[in-house]
Amino acid sequence: MRNLNSPKFKQADEYAEEKTLVEDYLLDNIDGLQTIAEHSDQSTQQFVTEQAESIAEFIDELVRCVKPGLTKAKFEKKLKIAIAAQLERRSLTKQESRKTEAEMFIRVKSLLPWLRPASFSTFSTTNEKHIYPCFLELINFVAELVVRPLKDQKPASLDEQPKRLVRSYELTDVKPDNSESGRRVDLALKCDAIYYETGDNAEYDEDSFQISEACLKENNEWSDKRPNYPRIFAIVEVKPNSSYANMEKGFAQLVKYTHEIYWNQCNRHFIWGLVSGGSEVKACVFGPNFLLASQFMDVTSTAGRLELIRFLVNWSFCEPSKLGYDPAIRFNWKYWCFTIDMVNSNGSMPAQTTYYLREIVVIAERVFGRHTRCFVVGEQPPSLDENSDNSGDILIKDAWPEVSGSAEDDMRDESKLLERVSNGLAGRSEFNGLYPKYINGGRMQIQNAHGDSVDETTRTVLGETVWAQLGDLPLRAHMRIAMSGVGEPLKTINSIYELVVVIYDVMRCHMGILKHCHILHRDISEANILVRRDDTGVHGMLIDFDHSIDITDEGYVKRTERTGTRPFMSINNLEGELTKRTALDDWEGIIYIFCWLGTFGWNRATQPSGSVSKMAITSWNDYDEMMNAEAKRTNIHSSDNFIGIAKRFNPNIPHISAFKKFVNGLRAVLIDDHDDPNMRGAIFDKNIISEESDTDDFLREEYITRPDPFVERAAHWESISERLLAKLETYATICKRRISESGSRAPDP
Repeated sequence: MRNLNSPKFKQADEYAEEKTLVEDYLLDNIDGLQTIAEHSDQSTQQFVTEQAESIAEFIDELVRCVKPGLTKAKFEKKLKIAIAAQLERRSLTKQESRKTEAEMFIRVKSLLPWLRPASFSTFSTTNEKHIYPCFLELINFVAELVVRPLKDQKPASLDEQPKRLVRSYELTDVKPDNSESGRRVDLALKCDAIYYETGDNAEYDEDSFQISEACLKENNEWSDKRPNYPRIFAIVEVKPNSSYANMEKGFAQLVKYTHEIYWNQCNRHFIWGLVSGGSEVKACVFGPNFLLASQFMDVTSTAGRLELIRFLVNWSFCEPSKLGYDPAIRFNWKYWCFTIDMVNSNGSMPAQTTYYLREIVVIAERVFGRHTRCFVVGEQPPSLDENSDNSGDILIKDAWPEVSGSAEDDMRDESKLLERVSNGLAGRSEFNGLYPKYINGGRMQIQNAHGDSVDETTRTVLGETVWAQLGDLPLRAHMRIAMSGVGEPLKTINSIYELVVVIYDVMRCHMGILKHCHILHRDISEANILVRRDDTGVHGMLIDFDHSIDITDEGYVKRTERTGTRPFMSINNLEGELTKRTALDDWEGIIYIFCWLGTFGWNRATQPSGSVSKMAITSWNDYDEMMNAEAKRTNIHSSDNFIGIAKRFNPNIPHISAFKKFVNGLRAVLIDDHDDPNMRGAIFDKNIISEESDTDDFLREEYITRPDPFVERAAHWESISERLLAKLETYATICKRRISESGSRAPDP
């Protein structure tokens, strides 16, 4: 597999990584993909469909105005008559009708060349810039008519009123505000709220999409012209034709922009997008482990236009969850903060608890994956007094992990595992503060078409029509867990001393959980280690149990899926062998963390100043798992081999020389210090030539099988783990003394 981290490769194709993701996750030509956006209530959806059909009929009549041989004057006259006749059928006053007629005439003139390109010699579907204004006007034209139904199609109730208008920003081919990549998007869509007057009171549909408008409090007045990622609903990419290469690039660009939306909006579960190849359009939806694309909708055909228009109209009427927004995360305008609802599995608590957001500490950094987010919250609303302490003491984790079956039968349910940890370590004060304590939570729920509450999974979100076409796509569920215990990221440590102390606490807790709760963590990484400070000093906290397993479950040996963060994954994990996962896999991950931070630092002050591209350790982040594993086997095989890694530790980090010896000492306990020669080392040849052959034929070779040392060590994981923890404790004791001697914290680098 190509190494996408190579600067040379990235220069060759700026969307190389995104194209690889498209290749891995795209499921194309899904029938009925647009039905995901249909309203759950069948009667409401029937009304919406009729609305869409009337808008499509309006546009069809305008298209029929385009005929060969007409002069410009006759064409414009015919067009104005058609617009006036259609508006006459809709609920408009005379004044509104005249104003709307003039606006629509301008809009339709910009729109028609895309729908009937053969009749406009100056228009070319192979020119992206020609298509931009056409697509923009189509979207805004539909939005304009959504709130102007036919007189005989007036909504019977508020439920049949549109909840929002989906419109395009005015500027096209533009870099949105708050862009991390700085890339220009072709078109960006936004949702505008609709207000309704009911008697003497103005009723406002507090839709989830409005949450995004408060993501940047300091920038509350946004232009309708320039898109802004905290508010963007969807992106449209335009290509000159629908060739494979063009569509692939369009999907890849949407991957890039979807990442930006996830980064800026904490309430997005999945994200819509559109890719236009000339006059053919595909709808796309991005989820935790899929990129789905619809069949082509050809805007030059009556059927294709109807399908696209129906899709756009559905967006204005459907529930917020169908747009990809989380209805359980809302913005509270009174307290100017988000509220987050929890579904409680604890029978002694209310069925639902609402928390008030204080801080977002983890954002969804990847387009595909668990979409893990972490929020620091409080049980009470924040004080509006700027001098008040509004810090939160509860952490909410929100993610979409893979699940097996129902919530009751799922052995990998993190909420259940964390509850077991909390109960198993209850009363053991030596572990207080080293792990998060379960409060409540579990799988989130949504209402289905029958009004029943069901688990919110990728299957229930996509619907049976779409899900049936996805083959063996793993099922994911929306999990939300509230826990006590809030820490800071590992990057907040101030020295090598603090790093060692924090890691010791984490592994002490890790082994305690394994001993008393029979739960193996399996995802030791930089992101899953927090720093906590109190009057007694600095401490570590182990978090994130969504890859954990119950080692008393007989089936856990067979669970060989690769889990974790690539640079810190064990060799056994990377190779995906049937070898039983043990605590030694997590200890191996700790050694990799020490090496990684010793090389690249943990914050801006400890980063290396020179180039890192040629360092051997960079292969630990290789996308090819087997190459990654091979590199690690070589690097940790012996002290001599390990020099190649240790010599590139950042010399500007204080005490780095002693740190090299310490890390190599831990490596030696894991890899070298064993009486049985079959347990030593990391490199092995499955078949080696026997030196005891009794044949005189020197050309004849006899082979014997040498066992994998990782397999041999796994059988003795408990005794090796005890020695590793004792070694780490010795170093941590020294580091605590050094921290004490230098003050409350070690000197900053």
